[in-house]
Amino acid sequence: MLEYFYIILIGGKAMSYKITRKNEAYKYEAPGHFDVLTTRLHDAADVNAGGITMGLSHFLPGGGCNYGANAKETIYYMISGQMYLESELGTENEIKTTLYAGDTYHCGPGTSKSVVNNGTEASQMLVALVTPPEA
Repeated sequence: MLEYFYIILIGGKAMSYKITRKNEAYKYEAPGHFDVLTTRLHDAADVNAGGITMGLSHFLPGGGCNYGANAKETIYYMISGQMYLESELGTENEIKTTLYAGDTYHCGPGTSKSVVNNGTEASQMLVALVTPPEA
């Protein structure tokens, strides 16, 4: 059961929150991803006019995301397994490394990156995406 709560604050500004139970996450297709089950935990519109999206991705060995950029600030948190990360290739900020359980990666909008499960077991990655405020 989805739970939504609304509180009206002084000045008429409404604030809200949403609880998603583990069996309420839903599957979706993520462009450029392969050999992965992507599940959505929170959509940006779930709370007020929010800008945060959160998902949990389950990558098979060899699964990942093609090299590219999106318009959102991004945080990866490795729950289990490992993922090989490449970011900003050909620039002074280039990085090639493996993320392990407990590691995080945070990048700004427009940052080019890719990840591939270079391990022998499925990996779980929590992904938070923040939509930049409109100018």
